[in-house]
Amino acid sequence: MQVTVLNKIPVKIWAKSVDPHTWEEIENLSTLPFLFHHLAFMPDLHGGMGMPIGGVMATKGVIVPNAVGVDIGCGMCAVKTNWKVPDIPREVLTEKIMTGIRERIPVGFAHHEVAQDESFLPVGYDIDSLQVVKTQYEDAHYQVGTLGGGNHFIELQKDDEDTLWVMLHSGSRNLGYKVAEFYDKKAAAINAQYYSVVKPEIRMAFIPQATPLFGEYWNEMKYCIDFAFCNRRLMMERIQEVLSDALPGIVFEPMINIAHNYAAIEHHFGENVYVHRKGATRARKGEIGIIPGSQGTRSYIVEGLGNPDSFESSSHGSGRVLSRSAAVKELSLEDEIARLDSLGIIHAIRSRNDLEEAPGAYKDIDEVMECQKDLVKILTRLSPVAVVKGL
Repeated sequence: MQVTVLNKIPVKIWAKSVDPHTWEEIENLSTLPFLFHHLAFMPDLHGGMGMPIGGVMATKGVIVPNAVGVDIGCGMCAVKTNWKVPDIPREVLTEKIMTGIRERIPVGFAHHEVAQDESFLPVGYDIDSLQVVKTQYEDAHYQVGTLGGGNHFIELQKDDEDTLWVMLHSGSRNLGYKVAEFYDKKAAAINAQYYSVVKPEIRMAFIPQATPLFGEYWNEMKYCIDFAFCNRRLMMERIQEVLSDALPGIVFEPMINIAHNYAAIEHHFGENVYVHRKGATRARKGEIGIIPGSQGTRSYIVEGLGNPDSFESSSHGSGRVLSRSAAVKELSLEDEIARLDSLGIIHAIRSRNDLEEAPGAYKDIDEVMECQKDLVKILTRLSPVAVVKGL
């Protein structure tokens, strides 16, 4: 961990290096008047749009929608099975399992053609009181159980004993985006109305706790977090159905689930504060987490060490080393395909646009894990077997 001080705010960084764009965003965050104690940045740190990905920020008395991000509740889940990967015939893997997953789970911008049952959505909410969610509620019945695009994925993996695991990464789909966009604009309007010292250009508009808007955003954010979990849970159920059809006698252990885009009330350094995690995973002492690599590298099941310096957080993945546009421009399609083919991975790279999510676009996951030995303990190493991407 490196420690520096910006605008009298301690900044604790676990990343090996910080690019100029990301450093500018960190400096902007350090000017915020409502920060609590210090800023923390995980080893997968890279530039975002106001709040760096891999950032953890605690605040007093306010919430910042853009420090949560547009994919509210985005996260990971993983399930261990009792099957060994070498026992799965290649044709079963490709023709029954991978085809079955693609048939049951829409990816990219695709949604279900038929509305999914109400029971698959979050319960315990007064939808009419959620002004954004209620406008998207009908569409949510078609979005739940869908992967989405970007860096979202479904992977079949194997551990060091060749045991089959399933891992997936997805969020709240268009619902979270709509909520985030609405409240970020509302926050910006409030800040302008009351001549906030927070500069609009740094995109860190905040909502004071004393305003009705705070409770409105908080409730809609919570719904999106729960929706993202329901989305992952339904996809995992559908994947398990495919695997049960293809692999007789398969047994599934309980699902591990953890989010990495959200805000929560937590107790740190003697006070209750609002902890914002954007591309960061909570890692309380003994808490089980998931840190994925790229589709060509290992992923990890970890146990949190509860480090107070990171606000009990860790990385949410390996982190980008190239932007999407730079990856498409700079990486070799032939080399990236050959790299995955040499590992025997059934992958998702077919065209230059797919290079956005090529292994070469990401940091070295083993280096990232080395940088956070004081944040998490590795429990299980997982290697990719077959990948479905949401490009």
